[in-house]
Amino acid sequence: MPLWLEIVISLFLLGGSLFALIGAIGLYRLPDFYTRLHGPTKATTLGVGGIVVASGIFFGVQRGSISLHEVLIILFLLLTAPVSAHMLAKAAMQQKLDRTERTQGKPWD
Repeated sequence: MPLWLEIVISLFLLGGSLFALIGAIGLYRLPDFYTRLHGPTKATTLGVGGIVVASGIFFGVQRGSISLHEVLIILFLLLTAPVSAHMLAKAAMQQKLDRTERTQGKPWD
């Protein structure tokens, strides 16, 4: 495997790991439920996507063809993460889950 390809794979792995770490820290540090939805749905989705892209490049070069597993994982991830976040937010709004004082307004007013 050429050195430049190893560098590209390493950059995807490092970038994906960084996004996953930022998403986990956001999930821990953000004050209320509505703002905590951004951690796993935005940053962590990008993090897992970067790691799966690195895996797809690596195994694609090893086998000489594109791996269907990685393509399906990315497709499934991009379809389910926004839908699940939307469903969680709708359920929280129906339950009238309170926001913290630092968050502006209320979603049901």
